[in-house]
Amino acid sequence: MVSNEFRLQMQGFGLTTAEIHYRLPDYRDLLQLFIWQEYDIAPDFPTLKHFLDYWEREIEGPLHSVRVAHHRLIQPSEWRAVDGVITLQ
Repeated sequence: MVSNEFRLQMQGFGLTTAEIHYRLPDYRDLLQLFIWQEYDIAPDFPTLKHFLDYWEREIEGPLHSVRVAHHRLIQPSEWRAVDGVITLQ
């Protein structure tokens, strides 16, 4: 049995992490941090956009900023030949 996460990775999804800063509803001068992590496709990030649309529609804390990091976990390897001899004693 193959996990859903592995299937997503094989379809080109990568692990996306978003650092979401938002204002507290009662104290607009204070920022709170929320970390969101899910498999998504760069550079469009449809899953993240769907979540942020939900946030703006349903959650009272207005968004301040969002920083995104993305990495494909399954990808072609990089191999490089090195000329030389390494001697270990």
